[in-house]
Amino acid sequence: MFGIPWHKLPTPLALLELLKFRNALRKNNLHDTSQIPNSAELPKPIPSPDGKHYTTRTSDGSYNDLTHPEMGMAGTRFGRNVPLSDATVDENNLMYPNSRVVSNTLLKRDTFHPATILNLHAAAWIQFQTHDWFTHGDNQRDNKFNIPVADDDPWKQEHGTLEIGKTANDSSRHDGNNHPATFINKVTHWWDGSQLYGSDQEKIDQLRSHVDGKMLIGADGLLPLEPATGIDQVGFPGTWWVGLSLLHTLFVKEHNVICDHLKKLNPDWDDNKLFDHARLINAALMAKIHTVEWTPAILPHPATKIAMNTNWWGFLGKDFKKTIGRLGDSELLSGIIGSSTEHHAAPYYLTEEFVSVYRMHPLIPDEFEFYSHQDGKLLSKKPFHVGFGKQARGLIELVGMSDLLYSFGVTHPGALQLHNYPAFLRNLTKDDGETFDLAAIDILRDRERGVPRYNRFRELIGRDRVKSFEDITSKPQWAKELREVYHNDIDKVDLMVGLFAEDIPEGFGFSDTAFRVFILMASRRLKSDRFFTKDYRSEIYTQFGLDWIDNNSFVTVLRRHHRELNPILANVENGFQPWRK
Repeated sequence: MFGIPWHKLPTPLALLELLKFRNALRKNNLHDTSQIPNSAELPKPIPSPDGKHYTTRTSDGSYNDLTHPEMGMAGTRFGRNVPLSDATVDENNLMYPNSRVVSNTLLKRDTFHPATILNLHAAAWIQFQTHDWFTHGDNQRDNKFNIPVADDDPWKQEHGTLEIGKTANDSSRHDGNNHPATFINKVTHWWDGSQLYGSDQEKIDQLRSHVDGKMLIGADGLLPLEPATGIDQVGFPGTWWVGLSLLHTLFVKEHNVICDHLKKLNPDWDDNKLFDHARLINAALMAKIHTVEWTPAILPHPATKIAMNTNWWGFLGKDFKKTIGRLGDSELLSGIIGSSTEHHAAPYYLTEEFVSVYRMHPLIPDEFEFYSHQDGKLLSKKPFHVGFGKQARGLIELVGMSDLLYSFGVTHPGALQLHNYPAFLRNLTKDDGETFDLAAIDILRDRERGVPRYNRFRELIGRDRVKSFEDITSKPQWAKELREVYHNDIDKVDLMVGLFAEDIPEGFGFSDTAFRVFILMASRRLKSDRFFTKDYRSEIYTQFGLDWIDNNSFVTVLRRHHRELNPILANVENGFQPWRK
């Protein structure tokens, strides 16, 4: 509009542009992989004999859509945000340019560049959420990429080779190839708290106390440890660190408190009914926190804040909706929450491109700073690895939950930009002894999974192609480095590199190109889910549940379970923005 970027327009005009973007993305950028011929190996939904699947979330995500009950369940394919003809693997250029060279030259952290608009809870939160949304499962052990390492690369002297298992194959394909590229999501695609609860009944049963709907937690307020790994027992741990432990523990406690209230209001409810309702409420509360708190924290623009609140409450606002109710089915006036369910151009599945734009590892610091919540004094500094994997529990016991939560509140994550990928993750040794450069792997994963490179990706989501490296970044040194690494071929720039190099809107935490996928998928995770749309009602959640979701936030959850932080949090409006020391 008027040749002015949307984020520089007056707020009402910026909002109109965002609405226009979303409508175009819903029409052009949802592509269905489920119709590609498959064998019988894709999971088949099984209805519960008592009909419980009509009113509660199932363990595997089936029966969210009652007409197509397999939609979004664990073990089904990722969809795509690009046409299937573009979702292909360029086998000839998988190693071009060398992803280790990209890591060393463009991604390696030269000094810590903080994201001063955020605190470290924001970094932990997004990993906590992505564990709910997607995982490709275990990599192949006998089929690996061998990334060439130069003789003068320190990696060569320390480790020799740089190998990583290829992504697990889509075993349901029987067409003899993987074009377009498809892969399986091992967790449910829905925003259902599966990182807490699990994506199969066996896991859920392991995590429950089976008394009054509650989940297992120790008398010390910490989660039980998994004997085989030494990390917390959770629905999906992924790559574990202390930030995840804090949030998993916090929201298991929240689940149990919700159960207490439900039990008091409904003394005749059995364990299963209490659990199912508490899960519904807890999952929706987390979705609300992400929508109206985390997203405006990382995208602090007046238009984005209004847009995210509109997604939840509608343009007429929270007070109007609570007092008057919905005005018809308009998601613009009354929000997506409680509107009719709509999948738009394709059945609901999370997408490979959605996975790609959530590659946010620069948020992670290489060093923790721990402060006393009582007087704000610096207690110690520790390298990141002391809170990684099975060492996370020892750090919690050493520092204490109160000081950890406070320290995360007053320290910053890293900025999402070039030259800010943490050293720890570029030489990462997991508890099982596997060592790899995660930055190099991030680059390779997009190539392996058929995600278009940066310039083509821009074009496919409705942005203009860039014609020079200076069109990507106004920093001459970055443009020079990009030109050298990509041998002056602008079309070979990897998506993640382009996202980190791109000049971002003022105050934003990430690029405008990544933001386009967020515009689409942030709404879609709500609009396609009947438990956020047509079944977001008191008959399903209880009126207590709807009120609990309305009246709570990340800050109130922290204050409920850690009252010692109340004086600090009394004036904190958004728990993901820096707290005052």
